[in-house]
Amino acid sequence: MATFVLRVWIPDRPGALGAVASRIGSVKADVIGIDIIERGAGRAIDDLVIELPDAELVDLLLAEIAQVEGVDVEDIRELDGPLLDPAIHALQVAGAMQHCSSSVEALSMLVQGAEGLIGADWAAVLDCDAAAVVASVGEDVPSEKWLGAFVAGVTAEGARGDHDELAVTSLPNSNLKLIVSRSRLPLRSRERSVLEALCGLL
Repeated sequence: MATFVLRVWIPDRPGALGAVASRIGSVKADVIGIDIIERGAGRAIDDLVIELPDAELVDLLLAEIAQVEGVDVEDIRELDGPLLDPAIHALQVAGAMQHCSSSVEALSMLVQGAEGLIGADWAAVLDCDAAAVVASVGEDVPSEKWLGAFVAGVTAEGARGDHDELAVTSLPNSNLKLIVSRSRLPLRSRERSVLEALCGLL
């Protein structure tokens, strides 16, 4: 048995999700989890957690889903660990941050939690006053100079604030910024809201 997370764009109308589930069932797969990522403009973006009896059935699964009118698959990835409930995981990260004994430990927990919650490539906290990274996790974290220039650019008056691959979130009552990157698929509004809520706890 193989478990996959499938991100799909589905028409926001009655029966559309059922039609997708029916196609998934036609290849003897089972939907074991649904997470609504975003809704708007007549479409919904959902993460479907699917158990396949054989990983070699992925191409057939995608072909079946493609038969549903108006449905597009944005991404599919195989889970390499246990299935985590996003809501429970977010609460666990929040609780762990509240029990940290120092701000350094809390910032370290923040970047680890942010990386895990949204499947980021990397996450870092930048002290904009000192132009220094005070916590980071993941590979290929850019230089402090690059991070500083990026934050200055996206926070400048009139700048376009949203970037598909990057999110910048301010930590309250400080000049610290959480910067998160995910290149595999775009960061969505609900995922950005989760980052803002985590930062708000600090």
